[in-house]
Order: sequence, then C-alpha cells, then structure tokens
Amino acid sequence: MVPACDIAIVGGGIIGLAHAWTAVKAGLRVALFERHARATGASIRNFGFVTVTGQQRGDFHALARRTRNLWLDAAEDAGIAIEHRGLYVSARYPESEAVLRAFLYTEMGADCRLLKGDAVPFLANGQRVVLHSPLDIRVESRTAIPKLSQWLGTRADLHYGVTVTGIETGRLHTSMGEVRAERIVVCPGDDLSGLFAGRIQAHAISRCQLQMLRLADPGFRLPGAVMSDLSLIRYLGYADLPEAVALKKRLEAEHAAQLANGVHLIVVQSADGSLVVGDSHHYGDAPEPFTSEAVDRLILDEYRAVLGAAPQVTERWSGTYATAPDRLFLIDQPLPDVRLVIVTCGAGASTSFGIAERTFQSFGDHA
Repeated sequence: MVPACDIAIVGGGIIGLAHAWTAVKAGLRVALFERHARATGASIRNFGFVTVTGQQRGDFHALARRTRNLWLDAAEDAGIAIEHRGLYVSARYPESEAVLRAFLYTEMGADCRLLKGDAVPFLANGQRVVLHSPLDIRVESRTAIPKLSQWLGTRADLHYGVTVTGIETGRLHTSMGEVRAERIVVCPGDDLSGLFAGRIQAHAISRCQLQMLRLADPGFRLPGAVMSDLSLIRYLGYADLPEAVALKKRLEAEHAAQLANGVHLIVVQSADGSLVVGDSHHYGDAPEPFTSEAVDRLILDEYRAVLGAAPQVTERWSGTYATAPDRLFLIDQPLPDVRLVIVTCGAGASTSFGIAERTFQSFGDHA
C-alpha cells in the first residue's frame, strides 16, 4: 500500500523528475510512478545539452535560462558531472554571419561574443565567424537521469514498473492499487494515447522522430557544444530574426536534402572523448522503427563541413518526442488539482525545471 502523498507524479523522464526534485526541495511528500523499469525514452536518448542560446526570444528564453541555473543545483545535489560549458555556433555563409550579428544586438546576445573562424582551432577551415555563448551546459543523459532518480529515491517514493491506469481528482488507479494524492502531475512525454488522450489530441500534439550518432574520440577536446548554419533557421531565437529570411533562402537552394530531413548539427563530447552527433527531424503520429543511412550521411556531411574528418561511428539510435504546431510546451488542467505537462518542441532537458516551477505556481504553491 502506497501512503498518501502531497503530490503524485506520473512519468519518470526529465519532466517528471524535475517536478519531483522541485517538490522535494519544497518539503512536499512525493510519489512518482513510471511504467518502465527505468527511463528509456527521449530523456536518455538526447544530447544532454541544456540549451539557452537560440531558444525563442522572450518567455521561453527566460525559461531555459532559469532551467540552466536549476540544473546546476540539481547536478550538485545528485553528483551529476557538467561535461562542458558553452556553445560555439559556426557560420560559413555571409547570410549566417548577418544572423549572428543581429542576434548579438538583442538582449539574448548580451553574454555572447563573435569570434573569427580561424580563431577557433577545433573547427575546420571555411568558417567565417563563430558565435560563442558561455551560458549553455551539458550533462551525460544516460547517467544523469539515473543519478537524479537515485537521489530522489532517498527522499521520495519512486515506483518504477508501475502503470497508472486512471486518474481522478485526489486519486490514482495503478497496477499496484489505489493511491491518494492531494495533487497530481502527469508527464507522459510522447505517450499520446494513454492518460488524457482526448486532451492531448485536442491540442494537436503528435511526434517527431530523430536520428543520432556516437563517434569515436576525435583526438581533441571540445570546450563546449557546436552548432552550425543549419541551426540558425531551426532555433527560433535566430530564425525569427528578419536576417534569417535570406539565410533560409540560400539554405533551401544549397542544402535542400538536409532541410527536407530536418537535419541540423549539434555536437557534444562525453567524458570518454566520444562525440554525440545529430540530428534529423521527421514528423507523424507513428514513427518508423527503422533508421536511414542516407539521413546519417547528411548529418555527417554537415559534421565534416564544420569539424573536418569524421571519426568512426560507434553507435546509432533514434528517438521520439512530442511536438505541436502552435506551442512549445503545455501545462493543462484536465481535472481540479491535476496537471498535464508536455514539452512539445524537443527542449525538455532545456526547460524542465523552469516548467516545473510554473506547474507549482499554477497550483498556487511556492515550490
């Protein structure tokens, strides 16, 4: 029998864990339910890259910045290593340079600087300029998520391998019996057909599938994450700037295959020297179980243009996340004292803790 709790959280990915961490830090009695034996979804298949720079201007950028600061607190609590700090966005084209220069003049670029391409030694020849931001951080998702769960396990009731089959105000029906909770937060990730499926469908939420790679140690250390020109029309903090129109036109003419497959470049480095590289984006309700070698080649082509010869591929995997046409995240109220929380843009790691604070604010709590 699970004792009654102040708050029950459904879902053990980063969104659920961030809500649990926030609640524990506020002194609440917390129970978390995850249907799998451990986290296996987007939360461990991503870059572990907490991206501030380039997030949509205004509220979402502020949300990412707040989450970055809370990640540092959670990492200290749970003994999670910060693998590297900062971001380098390379620009090969004059249109890309124009976007980066415009970005610097916004409030989002206040902490950033523009470097000459040949002043960044780990990049390949041909980079015109490079935007450097000190804000972004990176953790190793495959170990960070279990470590955060382990820390929470000594301070909350965590129930892995337990399915929640129904929810009412103040009550959860689970595969281990009924549980009472004053408040409930449902964090389903991209499980769109389970709890509150009708609410999810009403918000036109579907799925995005991506492909990612791990490359062998290239023999050098990256001081931060790396992005490139293609990211400047994908991340809204850049893409919404007027200067991005000319860049998009050029990329549509010269990189049509990459854009058709949603390819842009992110490269981060693990403690063992290996590189996590991606990614692509394909949209639909039923992701394909198979990955495409042609899409991997498009990702690696962009890698070579920015970082030179690509090391051997040692792992390949795919992931999925929830996406929506008109919002970046959702905090919905399907029932009194129940919240449905979904990040719908692939930025769960980058906004999770800030969103958790918003959720508790919506309850009227001060967690």
